[in-house]
Amino acid sequence: MEAYEVKHRGRIAQTFIYLGKLFRLFLFQSDWKVLPMSAVIAGLVAFAVGGNLYKTMEGTLMGTFALSCICVWNGFFNSIQMICRERAIVKREHRAGLHITAYVASHMIYQAILCALQVIITIVVCTIMGVTLPQKSLVTPWPLVDLGITLFFITYCADMLALLVSAFARTTTTAMTIMPFLLIVQLLFSGAFFSLPKEAMPLSNLTTTKWGLTALCAQGDYNSLPMVSVWNNALKLKNVEIDGGKPLLMMFQYIEENDMREDILMFSAQQNQKPEYDFSIDIVIRCWLWLFMWTCVYIIVTVILLEFIDRDKR
Repeated sequence: MEAYEVKHRGRIAQTFIYLGKLFRLFLFQSDWKVLPMSAVIAGLVAFAVGGNLYKTMEGTLMGTFALSCICVWNGFFNSIQMICRERAIVKREHRAGLHITAYVASHMIYQAILCALQVIITIVVCTIMGVTLPQKSLVTPWPLVDLGITLFFITYCADMLALLVSAFARTTTTAMTIMPFLLIVQLLFSGAFFSLPKEAMPLSNLTTTKWGLTALCAQGDYNSLPMVSVWNNALKLKNVEIDGGKPLLMMFQYIEENDMREDILMFSAQQNQKPEYDFSIDIVIRCWLWLFMWTCVYIIVTVILLEFIDRDKR
């Protein structure tokens, strides 16, 4: 009896085969909806908190936190169901010769393109809505390119984390149940917007938002911006009467008449500067490296999990 040798396509060929499949799903199974969704989310955030972004310390902290959340949200929704929805197919094709590295590589390329499009959409929407963006660059000659790289790293890192969850979860329901927990962790442990106990601060190093927010603040020269919260809170007391008079109102009038308001805002800012947000290329590069490192970790763990998919009896 003549024996037939079964030949399988190599990793590169399999990568492009699955990449083509992913783009067909993008066109014909409504996966393209993540792009208009990212535009809507960016528009809502720009409308809500974009007014003081890169204008004041408080507005920058809130705005960069919101931008980081946009990226994390986009990344999670891109891939949280990608693998678990075809888990049975992956298991069958792996037994038939599918290289897991090729399968994951196709997702990496596809998701990278998707994340890049979402970043472009986010920047365009913010620009159209008049949101102030960084005017000075640190790494490249173009500030928007620096900003885009940071937003891409945040989105792609979150995307690969969601892909890891999708590789672990058996069903799409399980994956979608895990996602809110991951979102809460990313929000709470960003390390800047919420006050954390000293013991919990090291956990912020595990989050995408911490490194993304830090890079965004540094790129916007956070420490050179005025701080307005002290002034605004004090202004609420201007009509307080003391011994029949309003001394605070008189003080505010004197400050305004002598153009001292900006000096006070900058003095207040100087007392609240954060060295980790300095306008420094070293800080931005370090944040990019952390995001890149976590992305690589998520990819490696995803490959390891899928290599044992045949043994999964769940």
